[in-house]
Amino acid sequence: MKTFTSLPEIREEIDRIDVELLALLTARAQCSLQVADLKKAADGDDVTFYRPEREAQILRRMAALNEGPLSDETVTRFYREIISSSLALEEPMTVAYLGPEGTFTHAAAIKHFGSSVMLEPCESIDLIFRAVEVGDARFGVVPVENSTEGMINHTLDMLITSDLLISGESRLRIEHNLLGNLDDFSQANSVHAHPQSLAQCRNWLAANLPGAELVNASSNAAAAERVHGLDRAVAIASVAAAERYQLSVLQHNIEDVTNNTTRFFVVGKQAVPPSGNDSTSLLVSASHKPGGLRRMLTPFEDAGISLTRIESRPSKNNLWEYYFLIDLDGHQEDPVLATILKELASETHLMRVLGSYPSAL
Repeated sequence: MKTFTSLPEIREEIDRIDVELLALLTARAQCSLQVADLKKAADGDDVTFYRPEREAQILRRMAALNEGPLSDETVTRFYREIISSSLALEEPMTVAYLGPEGTFTHAAAIKHFGSSVMLEPCESIDLIFRAVEVGDARFGVVPVENSTEGMINHTLDMLITSDLLISGESRLRIEHNLLGNLDDFSQANSVHAHPQSLAQCRNWLAANLPGAELVNASSNAAAAERVHGLDRAVAIASVAAAERYQLSVLQHNIEDVTNNTTRFFVVGKQAVPPSGNDSTSLLVSASHKPGGLRRMLTPFEDAGISLTRIESRPSKNNLWEYYFLIDLDGHQEDPVLATILKELASETHLMRVLGSYPSAL
């Protein structure tokens, strides 16, 4: 790149680049419209516009091509918005999330789909599944696991009972903040938050607000909304929630673990083809015999397939019978994995693929 020696020269170059960028963005958007026309002509009413595997391939490719000074995360976020805007030209898409506005699930939905989708808040995880099942939303975003507090059992139970598929995953760094209308947070007599957030901040709360009542809320954003109308109450929520519900940030980053991260699943009716870097989630019921679980897992070990998560849940049908939710590397269409899954289906009481999807970027 040419080196400039004066601000007017640099600003002139920036203006020139901006015009060029706009022309390129316009050309890309026009290509997206042509893609929509070709898909409609080929598939009619059964057309699928959103392709998670294609999006993942684009984002990984652009991050790999990035030479700085922008970070890979910044480049990915930029292209996510470009793809989101282009997709909105092809098909308006509604995504359900755990509301209200300002929750971490809201942030995860924007991170995964960009800001050009229509976001529909739901009051509970089961209502998110319901919205997708009946067609009120194309996809839903649900929390599934926190790095410090473990799995979200409500989500696991819904995955077991629902026919929806996992279409994607997202990981979000969680930063908990204390919000309220007080001049000094030590004046608070109650702390409102989702139970998971209260647990993730238990040490800080014990040290700084030992006498305050801990009050559960359906979400942190709901807690912030509630606290907006209370005098001596504070909420644990995001900075976005503080802005949305007109609260002050009394203390930043009160989480006990600094690398606290939550994993989210995207659920929908759409099966996702391989992207080249995928994960698969399974629901399995092992035989109630000595060594049943070991025999179920041995083929994966023999094939060198990494199991990244195994979680058990009571079947609720028979006493002491459990389902196992298993996350592993690879796509169900991969030849080696496909063979193992076929054998597993014939040897277990239950084996269902909950979804194969691009691994989180």
